[in-house]
Amino acid sequence: MVRREWRAGDRRPSRVNLTELGYIAGWRVVRALPRPLVAAAFRAGADRAHRRGGGGTARLRANLRRVVGPELPDAELDDLVKRGLRSYARYWMEAFRLPALSRSQILSGFRLDGAELLAADVAAGRGAVVALPHAGNWDAAGAWVAATGWPITTVMERLKPEGVYKRFLAFREVLGMEILPTHGGPRPAFDVLLDRVRAGAVVPLLADRDLSARGVEVDFFGGKTRMPAGPALLALHTGAPLYVASLWYEADAACASLVGPLPVPGPEVGPLDQRVRSLTQLIADRLAAGIARHPEDWHMLQRMWLDQGKAGEGAALPSSAPGQA
Repeated sequence: MVRREWRAGDRRPSRVNLTELGYIAGWRVVRALPRPLVAAAFRAGADRAHRRGGGGTARLRANLRRVVGPELPDAELDDLVKRGLRSYARYWMEAFRLPALSRSQILSGFRLDGAELLAADVAAGRGAVVALPHAGNWDAAGAWVAATGWPITTVMERLKPEGVYKRFLAFREVLGMEILPTHGGPRPAFDVLLDRVRAGAVVPLLADRDLSARGVEVDFFGGKTRMPAGPALLALHTGAPLYVASLWYEADAACASLVGPLPVPGPEVGPLDQRVRSLTQLIADRLAAGIARHPEDWHMLQRMWLDQGKAGEGAALPSSAPGQA
């Protein structure tokens, strides 16, 4: 076969198109192959990333050092980083496969300690707000809530390219979740979330990393960082119970546990901004406790603390991650 040479005026595949094509290929190929084969391939990819020690790996190492403290020997930290990259790869592998699973497979593949709390909230029509870390498999958690029959609404960063955003949007909607863009929707996402909570929906929000640069400054593992105000504001405005989730992996399932409902400060404590700061710090403390129990399943390959430099910041968090209100 004669290969035609590229000429001026021909369209080269753009990086945007290649990114979208990569995700399409991921979803199709990973779903088509047997799980053991796919799991082995993703694990090998994680180990290769560990050996190469790129920017994302360096950032994960720095972040996990904050979590475990200076006393952990470097060799043990290195093993933790390796397990962390394998956990991150497992998240992606399972996310690609989720849309092909049956309802019974979704329900059996996720375990939630504290499910009775959410069941009572939904039955009472008061809804619930759940603050999540970037850990374990939050997509499996959302799919499980939807498969259980509870209404669920969350938000997702409006990504570029638009084609990738639309595919991740469709991916979640197929699983039964209502997804709102962080910006660019017909109504502000926070206003819609207020309506959904008041209507009795479960509203999970990733809460351990602020994307807006307008977050609430908190203490987190001994350093300063910013976290989104959305979970605290939703609870304060609606009176809905506020939980903090810990997410991790077991060999046979993605798992989570709930802490709460958290005590929500009333007007007697001070003005709204003061109550938001107080409640967001409490969320940060509960998130830290869960991450400390399962550090290998915290998928934080980005700059996390305000005093961290930008070198080795790493790739963006999974584009599929629900955003923040």
